[in-house]
Amino acid sequence: MSNVIDPLEKVRSKVHQQVLSANQEYVKHFGNKGELAIPPARQFAILTCMDARLDPAQYAGLAEGDAHVIRNAGGRASDDAIRSLVISHKLLGTKEWFVIHHTDCGMALFTDDIIRDLLSKSLKTATVDEHGWRNTEESGGSNEARHIAFLTFKNLEASVTEDVQRIRQHPLVAKNIPIYGYIYDVRSGKLIEVPEATHAGEVLN
Repeated sequence: MSNVIDPLEKVRSKVHQQVLSANQEYVKHFGNKGELAIPPARQFAILTCMDARLDPAQYAGLAEGDAHVIRNAGGRASDDAIRSLVISHKLLGTKEWFVIHHTDCGMALFTDDIIRDLLSKSLKTATVDEHGWRNTEESGGSNEARHIAFLTFKNLEASVTEDVQRIRQHPLVAKNIPIYGYIYDVRSGKLIEVPEATHAGEVLN
């Protein structure tokens, strides 16, 4: 047996190694999932936040192959999110969409101006305290953030409604797709409907 150490092991982080180890275990029990069809079996899509506390498979009862899950910071209806939803329907047959934001969302804790200012002075992770956000050191920043709309918000219900409206009104979105608006409560796991959003996402004649 060779005792040669893979040189990459020296640079792989603990997390990196854990992910690869978990994948090896997953492969052992993969079964016939390789036979799943490309179109989602339950013909719906979810647009939700990337927050690590949210597990759409759990809160929406999904198995592999069931639905499309599109995630970004805040679960916002960005141009790229809409691009994915359009493909989801046009080429892969989804017929219903959910927009799901959540309580205690980090996107409500800063503004575009705040993150642009932070990034202009440093690209390293910032910190926050009772005085607000600040860089731990200031060097090597970039002003490129001025070209990015970070889609922050202050009112959670309003952000859900705004996103459903934007999707509903988009010229590439079919009128017969119902779009539902919900908030996921990170304290209870419950999905709470935003009636104004769901109303805005009703099928158009």
